[in-house]
Amino acid sequence: MIPILIADDHGFIRAGVSSVLRGSEFRVVAATAGGEETLDAIATHDPAIVLLDINMPGMNGVQVLETLRARGDKRSVVVLTAELTDRNLLAVMRAGVEGIVSKEGAGDDLIDVLERVHAGQKVIPPELLTRALDLSLHPEGAGPLDRLNPRERRIARLVARGMRNRDIGTEMNIGEGTVKVYLHAMYQKLGTELALLAVNDPDT
Repeated sequence: MIPILIADDHGFIRAGVSSVLRGSEFRVVAATAGGEETLDAIATHDPAIVLLDINMPGMNGVQVLETLRARGDKRSVVVLTAELTDRNLLAVMRAGVEGIVSKEGAGDDLIDVLERVHAGQKVIPPELLTRALDLSLHPEGAGPLDRLNPRERRIARLVARGMRNRDIGTEMNIGEGTVKVYLHAMYQKLGTELALLAVNDPDT
């Protein structure tokens, strides 16, 4: 069984998620309602995956994730949220979230997302990837993708749409090897930010 911690300040959400996971390979080892309590429970129960709400009293979900990463804790974190502000979306992406699931329809998608995250994949909805990319490219945002030249930005947009290297090459009329050279250079410039955008391409 795979230990999982649920952090959400609404009891019915915690109960609902526990019900969805019942009978699956995931075992709920703790359920918390606040940020500080969540960090304590992670230290006590050592879950493989933290299912984390954004809006919690006291320390919110973004701060919990950032605190974990600041401590060098690389365990998988999946955000379960009703909505994400632009600021929170960029924050969790840059902090290295492994998955994002909407509370609306989570019952249908949650187990699949958790299974894929546990297998080492990043599971970010394409529309959120595109939104995060657009926010980073916005002139007023001065985001990290501003460091890319126009062709690199175009490649980043295609990656965010889930296209593979060979398909990007066809779209841009360049070879697959050239795409890999560009991606390598982009990784050198952006590191984690680009890695979060490239989650859909195992060849990268």
